[in-house]
Amino acid sequence: MNIQDILKERILVIDGAMGTMIQRYKLEEEDFRGERFKNHQHPLKGNNDILSITRPDVIKAIHEQYLEAGADILETNTFSGTTIAQADYHLEDAVYDINYQSAKIAREVADEFTKREPHKPRFVAGAMGPTNKTASLSPDVNNPGYRAITFDELAIAFKQQAKALLDGGADILLLETIIDTLNVKAALFAIQELFEEIGREVPVMVSGTITDASGRTLSGQTTEAFLVSVSHVPLLSIGLNCALGASALRPYLQVLNEKSPFFVSAYPNAGLPNEFGQYDQTAIEMGEQVEEFLREGLVNILGGCCGTTPDHIRRIADLAKKYKPREVLAHA
Repeated sequence: MNIQDILKERILVIDGAMGTMIQRYKLEEEDFRGERFKNHQHPLKGNNDILSITRPDVIKAIHEQYLEAGADILETNTFSGTTIAQADYHLEDAVYDINYQSAKIAREVADEFTKREPHKPRFVAGAMGPTNKTASLSPDVNNPGYRAITFDELAIAFKQQAKALLDGGADILLLETIIDTLNVKAALFAIQELFEEIGREVPVMVSGTITDASGRTLSGQTTEAFLVSVSHVPLLSIGLNCALGASALRPYLQVLNEKSPFFVSAYPNAGLPNEFGQYDQTAIEMGEQVEEFLREGLVNILGGCCGTTPDHIRRIADLAKKYKPREVLAHA
């Protein structure tokens, strides 16, 4: 069965935070360097994406824990897998391998679980983060017209990433944590160009981020405006992730529920961070808030972002089984 058919029947669960889980391993500089980057001239600790090359055992174990907890969709360990983001570590040359190996690890784990439970196929979503530069915002307060990156540069970087993810076995591309709509437009343009070149397509998911109580993305769009901006592409789903906890996300999901011709996804943080930057919300507490989405029939895909663990995903998966998925608008 393909993912579209399954989504009409039940709510699919996407996994939880990768970074939160990596922190549990207390990895040091040498873990990030491994053999391949042993003599790299710059510090690498904190560059989680390269762990798919240097500590694939850790990434595999995290994927396994999320699937054991009930996740249907694994995200690859590639949130910062573009040349743009990897430039911070002077690792632009490693980008293809980062994405290819990350997708390969997730694919192997997903296939292993699907083989065990053929009635519950597992999917691999190639995670494509927003990059650390924005095409429609100036990083310089004194020069509002300045841009640190162009649309074309973003498109080239996203296309490289998407190709490597597909080569490694991703069966979905997930553009996530979008703060600037122009960035995601560059990514969608690049993906469509890639599909034409390789002669095949995979489903594309888009997930934006509402940055604060104003209900807008960082580039100033409301949820509805964001939806309209990306609706020219035949998406699998549109949704929201990160930034806010589940209860704060609900009004914006209601907008997507009313307006979206696509499936709707949500994977909020485990509440808001405390003064130490930690997420305190338990799986039970998050489950209570997420159940509101389910009762109202707002979502088709549900999971967790920052601060969430396999415990949170297990709770979400247990709740999701009890509810019907959101019905996609008739004119879709």
